[in-house]
Amino acid sequence: MGNREDLLAGARRAIIERGVAQVTARDIASEAGVSLAAIGYHFGSKEQLVTEALLETLGTGIGDGMEAAIHSAKDLPRLAGFAALWNRMPAVFDENRETLLASMENALRMMRDPAGRVRMQAAIEEGYRGVAEGLVAAYPDLSPEQALALAKLEFVLSQGLGILWLLSPDGRIPDGDTLASAVALLQDAPPRR
Repeated sequence: MGNREDLLAGARRAIIERGVAQVTARDIASEAGVSLAAIGYHFGSKEQLVTEALLETLGTGIGDGMEAAIHSAKDLPRLAGFAALWNRMPAVFDENRETLLASMENALRMMRDPAGRVRMQAAIEEGYRGVAEGLVAAYPDLSPEQALALAKLEFVLSQGLGILWLLSPDGRIPDGDTLASAVALLQDAPPRR
């Protein structure tokens, strides 16, 4: 690994151990085994390094878990696959708890920073595309537009349910069967007169 990769890995470890608000540039450089100046050289600032480290970690941790759940349900009818995905996601959240917490801290910081918001908007679009790719791989009959629409729903659910799970990790979030029932109600509801 080069200094850039060492810094990303060191930042992830330091953030998980200390939290976004408490981690210092010195903590990260020490954890990465590189000089403090390397942070500025590769990322411009500690804040940008933290953002990149967390976005990459969430993409690999939760994104990979979500993609694996979608893929494992590919032989089910879509609505049953949707239920299976959301029944699996609490375990994915549990496997990534500290990253979720750090991500929430970072999101609040980025909301106050115009450049951070722009980076977060780009990351959200990347998230949509990543989920859509997983959906097309599992359900090749989906059109690109259908896959993207479904990806946006699933991405939004992952964000919202991730926050709710952090607040109540003992299972008080809607399960996949409940969510699938709600989606089916929207689709099958006769028009009101």
